[in-house]
Amino acid sequence: MTTTAHSAATDAPGRTTADGPAVVVDDLRQHYGDFEAVRGVSFEIRPGELFALLGTNGAGKTTTIETLEGFHRPTSGTVRVFGEDPYGQPAAIRERTNAVLQGSGLLEDLTVRETVDLARDLAARPRGTEEVLDTVGLTDKRGIAVRQLSGGQKRRLDLALALVTTPEVLYLDEPTTGMDPEARIDTWRIVSELKRDGVAILLTTHYLEEAERLADRLAIMHRGRVRVEGTLTSVLEGWGDRVAFAVPEDVRTADLPGLEGADLSVETRDQTLWATYTVRDGDVAERAHRAVAALLSWAGERGTTLRHLQVRGASLEDVFLSVADGAADLV
Repeated sequence: MTTTAHSAATDAPGRTTADGPAVVVDDLRQHYGDFEAVRGVSFEIRPGELFALLGTNGAGKTTTIETLEGFHRPTSGTVRVFGEDPYGQPAAIRERTNAVLQGSGLLEDLTVRETVDLARDLAARPRGTEEVLDTVGLTDKRGIAVRQLSGGQKRRLDLALALVTTPEVLYLDEPTTGMDPEARIDTWRIVSELKRDGVAILLTTHYLEEAERLADRLAIMHRGRVRVEGTLTSVLEGWGDRVAFAVPEDVRTADLPGLEGADLSVETRDQTLWATYTVRDGDVAERAHRAVAALLSWAGERGTTLRHLQVRGASLEDVFLSVADGAADLV
């Protein structure tokens, strides 16, 4: 798939540069009466980059996307797309952006082909119908009425409509909801191709594996604020490594050793007591090794064995659940 990408970006409102971000959100706040849905969110997205905006239900993700789409004027703060204020969808950016939103609004009585043809009639420089259908894997469904499509197939049709205009900025709000695993993986391939073609992409998803596979950078929102932000690697490294084992029957929990730079938690799994050390301090490449070495030395001195010894880095799920539980209230 070929996409024409313009490396437009923002230095200040109305001014673009050749090598900066295509999307800039600066201290965005969005109120609905007394309720503050978005509370000071800031991020940038460069051409060819996918930024994943994750969060709990009601975190403010969809409101942020709708503001970028131009449906809402910010209560305060600024949003810029190619240096322009998107409110009201001005012509300067209308043909350069598109979206797959949660509510598709597909016309159930039209066929798949008729749906794409209608979208083409509304676009200035549309791609061919067959090209778009082939891209999303719906060629064999071209004559089927939209109402006969599965939920996942309708989401693929939503994506097809977004690609008719060859967007340079693409907003994907839960794009793979309802898809089977094969269709989801195929959609990931399409999104990866868009990134290679220089499209700046904002993704929201509840599938954490999706963010892990696609995101160059990510943020996790909770109650309108960004709690965690960075590359996947930097986020996970900051959350530490986990070293766990079944507590030996001859060891009391009070006798478990303390490790410098590590937090200890004890829980019961399947009627077995487990100890987990979360190691955050020290060199990232060596901290797990040092923790394991210290624990093995302690076990050797006691003449005991660390059964079911496990070592793993933090997962995005660990981070997400900590944010949801309030443990990552960093703002």
